Amino acid sequence: MKFLRTLSLAAVFAASSFSFAQGAKPADRYSVIRCGTLLDVAGTPAKKNATLVVKNGVVDRVVEGLGPIDLAKEHAAGASVQEIDLRDKFVLPGLIDCHVHLTFEFSSDSRMRSMTETDCDAAIRGVLAAKKTVEAGFTTVRDLGGAAHAIHAVRNGVARGDIVGPRVVSAGKSISVTGGHADPSNGWRDDIYQQPGPEMGVADGPDACRQAVRLQIKNGADVIKITATGGVLSLSSAGLAKHFTDEEIQALVDTTHSMGRKIAAHAHGTDGINAVLRAGIDSVEHGTYMDEESIRLFKAGKSWLVPTLLASATVMKNAKIPGFYHEFVARKALEAGPVRMQRFKIAVKEGVRVAFGTDSGVSPHGENWMEFPLMVEGGMTPSECLVAATINAASLLGLEKEIGTLEPGKSADVIAVDGDPTADVNTLKDVKFVMRAGGVVKK
Repeated sequence: MKFLRTLSLAAVFAASSFSFAQGAKPADRYSVIRCGTLLDVAGTPAKKNATLVVKNGVVDRVVEGLGPIDLAKEHAAGASVQEIDLRDKFVLPGLIDCHVHLTFEFSSDSRMRSMTETDCDAAIRGVLAAKKTVEAGFTTVRDLGGAAHAIHAVRNGVARGDIVGPRVVSAGKSISVTGGHADPSNGWRDDIYQQPGPEMGVADGPDACRQAVRLQIKNGADVIKITATGGVLSLSSAGLAKHFTDEEIQALVDTTHSMGRKIAAHAHGTDGINAVLRAGIDSVEHGTYMDEESIRLFKAGKSWLVPTLLASATVMKNAKIPGFYHEFVARKALEAGPVRMQRFKIAVKEGVRVAFGTDSGVSPHGENWMEFPLMVEGGMTPSECLVAATINAASLLGLEKEIGTLEPGKSADVIAVDGDPTADVNTLKDVKFVMRAGGVVKK
């Protein structure tokens, strides 16, 4: 299908040669996107037969109708216009996934690969996963833990335009207690993997926690990720309860905020969820064993729930395959998985603020859309799901002035599908067109 046609406007300007003078401002670049249906702001009525005008990668305006846009009368010589025909498509803002792990994808041999592969291998996986993710319609992601140098390199490569991928907000290494979910030495002999410290994201005591946060930010982290409780996939029989002390959690939150960053907490167990909520965490990832107190704390504060229902569904499926996971992991997966959906339904009914996140890397990259039908199963409407994956997600990331809607002044992150996702989220399975920051990624 051919959507694009590029036109040069130089001929219509009498003084076009002036734009090429030394030191002259670069010529404006326009994209004129003709939309059969345009949802510029999720949660509001969609517009029929509207034209989206993009200038230099940013939304310039939305125009009623599909008629000609006379840019030649308004703008300087040398400007170019890219015509994009999406008259038979439903157009909406690029989607945002607040929980991914681009530099890995879990498999039955992940444990061995963790000892044989380098950060260079992780970076290559990250490049491939980034391309799959953006082509699936997710134009921004928050990467919450992995090979720090690898994911920062992927983030920077996308920002420079060197590689194809979504805008990346990167945590670098997750921060854990000794023996906690993100301790990379779990299950290994001491002579194979020495006990790591704060430089590797493992911290015990408030002072070490402060140091771990500062080291991650020093090394390039945009956001901090802590593992406040045990995890399903870690090779540990410690369960899913709280790991950090209250004092350690407060030190982590306060240090992160003092350095101008947001902080996310992996949290399954009730005690861990409530502890991070009381400390002022910005988001709770998973939230499996939320209780009534958790709901009260969510509603009283400013924290977001990132449910990652797809991760739970994926892990439950894999846990039934003999030998796919260690017995400790399989047991935790089968116990916790059904609970997450149950508690999520309660959270939705009670009005907890939800931002979209999948934990992709646990599930295959590029299948992020599969979170949507699970959210609907949990009680959200398709429109609410889209709000969670655009407006809410942008707010959680602190990027609400830049992304999340197709309003003037915001980044031109645009996707298109064949059906109406406000009626059926399954239409998001097959994204036909993707633009990120004004550049066409998929057509």
